[in-house]
Amino acid sequence: MKTIAVDKLSKTSIGGLRAEIDVSIEEYTDLNNLAMVILPGGFSWHQKRYSKIAAFINQVIAADVPIAAICGATIFLGSHGFLNQVRHTGDSKDFFKEYTEYEGEDLFVEAQVIRDKNMITANETAAVEFAYEIYKLLEIDTPEAIEDWYENFKHGFVR
Repeated sequence: MKTIAVDKLSKTSIGGLRAEIDVSIEEYTDLNNLAMVILPGGFSWHQKRYSKIAAFINQVIAADVPIAAICGATIFLGSHGFLNQVRHTGDSKDFFKEYTEYEGEDLFVEAQVIRDKNMITANETAAVEFAYEIYKLLEIDTPEAIEDWYENFKHGFVR
């Protein structure tokens, strides 16, 4: 699996997990070989426009590649108009309203996670539900095994 970032100089650490970048988004052109784009959450999505990532997401959508975004990454999608045609969720509808490109207010659903077409969106407290929808969309295992995984991580091993 390749890690794709804005540029090869990017080094990132999320929760202490360091990712080393294999290729920049400008260099990555084989969208037919891309299973999904997963946008992790965080506060920086509120602070920056990330125009290079937005251009890449336009290409991904045109190629009909699934996208999954959680927490602040949903704001990025909304702020660029990517959620104007799909049901979606996020941390708060009010966050989306701050951006003039966001016209999807009627499609916002207060839920842990929403999957509509090739778009998965989740609020910040929905890590298990987010992973569950990704696993189902990518069909990483049998439906029964995915259900067992979800039940275990959602409700715990000991009940």
